[in-house]
Amino acid sequence: MIKSEMENEATDVYKDEDDIFAELEAEDDEFESQFREQRMKQLKQEMDNLNEMKLNRHGTYEEIKSEKEVLNITTKEKKVVAHFFHKDFRRCQILDGHLEQLAKKHFKTKFIKVDVENAPFLVTRLGIRVLPCVISFVDGITVDRIIGFEELGNTDDFSTKFLETRLSKSDVLVVSQEQASNSRKPIFGFANNDSDSDSDYDY
Repeated sequence: MIKSEMENEATDVYKDEDDIFAELEAEDDEFESQFREQRMKQLKQEMDNLNEMKLNRHGTYEEIKSEKEVLNITTKEKKVVAHFFHKDFRRCQILDGHLEQLAKKHFKTKFIKVDVENAPFLVTRLGIRVLPCVISFVDGITVDRIIGFEELGNTDDFSTKFLETRLSKSDVLVVSQEQASNSRKPIFGFANNDSDSDSDYDY
């Protein structure tokens, strides 16, 4: 009799444990299901954002010829790097090559170039006096600017990675700490003093 009761109690304990495990598994399944559903929504939102960026030509580096369009881009896009240039200035052309590479790498940031001759209002409004001039916008606000090559080693031989790290200081680009620490200053940390070289141009 006593043995039978003990067996029944043991059986009840096992049943209770089985019920607890079953309940925990059900909760885990429910949690995993909710997590998967939430993750799927996040992925869909990310895909929608990427598709919208593709439509807005993210990943490219293009010239914007209308001041109205420049204003539209810099106020509506989350992150924008805008190069204000003059077509006859060699250092502007050097900068173009680096920015074109960065545009392909940093898809979430919009890269544009603006000929100052086509944007007199913006040149005045933004106080642009020296070219090349790169202005960073985040959420429609000017957060940073690079004027000339002084912050780039004052040389034509700076690397794309060096420019990338400098732009990342304002969070207009996202660069990992490892990338930033591996960035090196230009080999030639001095200005080119050739008589026919381009210095920073007063506009």
